[in-house]
Amino acid sequence: MFKLIDIPKIEDRRGNLSVIEHDCIPFDIKRVYYLYDVPSDSYRGGHAHKEQSEFLVALSGSFDVILDDGVEKHTVMLNKPNKGLLIPTKIWRELENFSSGAVCLVLASGAFEEADYIRDYDQFKSFKST
Repeated sequence: MFKLIDIPKIEDRRGNLSVIEHDCIPFDIKRVYYLYDVPSDSYRGGHAHKEQSEFLVALSGSFDVILDDGVEKHTVMLNKPNKGLLIPTKIWRELENFSSGAVCLVLASGAFEEADYIRDYDQFKSFKST
């Protein structure tokens, strides 16, 4: 369903460095975007993708990712810049509980295409049952 992935971390007295390369995630990156300045009482996401996979990283702060495969729900807190969450296709996701200063980096397997989104939960449940 989903997978937490360790991002290599190079530790140095001057600070840490993490690198995401082609062998870290199972897709070629086609789009990069990030969420920031999200009020703590707001949420993001609220959709699933038919074909696109995503990899989320909390570059700063923390937030919860609620994942729903149509049968089970799981909540994953992201709060370390060297851990990423791989979300495969056909998984409903919601992001909430953003801490002050949280930054969510998203690496996506596809360019933005509205037809790939399922934005209605009932339609998602119907899509999953077919």
